[in-house]
Amino acid sequence: MTKPAPDPEGAADPQARAHVGARAVLDDFASGDPEDHLRLGDLLSGLRHSAFGMLLFVGILPAFLPIPGVAGAISGPLVVLIGAQLLVGMRKPWLPAFLASRGPHRKSMGRFRDMTSRWLAWLEKLVRPRMEGVLDHPVASAFTGLLLVLLGLLLALPIPFTNYLFGVLLLLFVLALLERDGALMLVAWLAGAIAVVSFGFVSGNLVRVVDGWF
Repeated sequence: MTKPAPDPEGAADPQARAHVGARAVLDDFASGDPEDHLRLGDLLSGLRHSAFGMLLFVGILPAFLPIPGVAGAISGPLVVLIGAQLLVGMRKPWLPAFLASRGPHRKSMGRFRDMTSRWLAWLEKLVRPRMEGVLDHPVASAFTGLLLVLLGLLLALPIPFTNYLFGVLLLLFVLALLERDGALMLVAWLAGAIAVVSFGFVSGNLVRVVDGWF
């Protein structure tokens, strides 16, 4: 059964919708009938600054599925779509209708919450809203988008034993966007750039992809 997603940012206070913690998101989405289907369009409805973080959060969940090839093939294109929109300067994510009507089940969100709750609790003690210019400046936002496009391409490729690695790396971007933490975004940039250089250009994976386009 499909039901509207809960409002983790508080419908009563519009300003509260500008910031939401990752664990709060998971708790809200995991609460209720495990068979409920959470539509992506409902998850993003009314969000402002955290909309891209919310969509990226949901988009990388398949990367943690223990199914080689399939997980990256689902998450990779979603990450590329999100990154491309940030790259061109969109302020709010857009989804085609066939994606907006789809999304995870509550039971999937519950499993992911249980799997990550311990280290998310530790990490959330370190993150907080700060250096928000790193998140909001058009050039910085475009750079974030570029890294997400490249990481999404790498995630979609059948590179052995990298789904979890890229999933954890992309979670840094998620937390930075949801928690409005520019300092964490700088860390995500550095880690993302290292991953792109190491797995993309040095190994030749991204070069082969680009060659295949021309």
